[in-house]
Amino acid sequence: MKKQTIKITAIRLARLWLFFSCFVTAAQENTIQMKSDIYSENKTLTDIMRFEDIDYYTTKFTGTALKNKEYYIVAKEIWNGKIKKTDTVFNSSTNSYIGKIEKDSMNLRVIAGKSSDKTLKIKFMFDRFEVQKEYKSIRSDDYSLRDFGSHFPIITGKPFYAFAYILPYEDKQGNKFWCAVESSGKDIESWGKEFGIKHYILFEMRFGE
Repeated sequence: MKKQTIKITAIRLARLWLFFSCFVTAAQENTIQMKSDIYSENKTLTDIMRFEDIDYYTTKFTGTALKNKEYYIVAKEIWNGKIKKTDTVFNSSTNSYIGKIEKDSMNLRVIAGKSSDKTLKIKFMFDRFEVQKEYKSIRSDDYSLRDFGSHFPIITGKPFYAFAYILPYEDKQGNKFWCAVESSGKDIESWGKEFGIKHYILFEMRFGE
């Protein structure tokens, strides 16, 4: 009787292990990783970009789930804590030239900076095409582009914020903090209210339907 109980328990454990094993494998198949490096390996070029307040990222998305997926980037402009405008940067499903992703990896370079006192300019450069956009801003040189999507796993079919173009949190002494905002753990759309940030832009992406 005891041997039979042990045998049944072993079978149940084996089935349970098989279930979770399949669950983890399925989750991994739908997961994409985003990795970004800021600035350049050329120190002189990096110094120039810092002097000119230019942000530059080399980004790579990896994962088997990327293959044959359509994708988009949407910009959300947040003023005084509220989303005032949503704009499609591009959508591969409506552009036959861009098409679907053919491999299990995708490269992206992003460069951003002020083009005038009250205008931001950002360019997304992929292997086969590039898209440039301009957005209204306040008169400040404190804007900083952050690679927000590299902090979390990316799931196909679900939108995520890849980049955030933000102003810093400023304390009563006039000290400015960008990392305090980025790493706060708070809802990214509520940064304006939580930190008193007048304006920032979120760049949302999604792979697949």
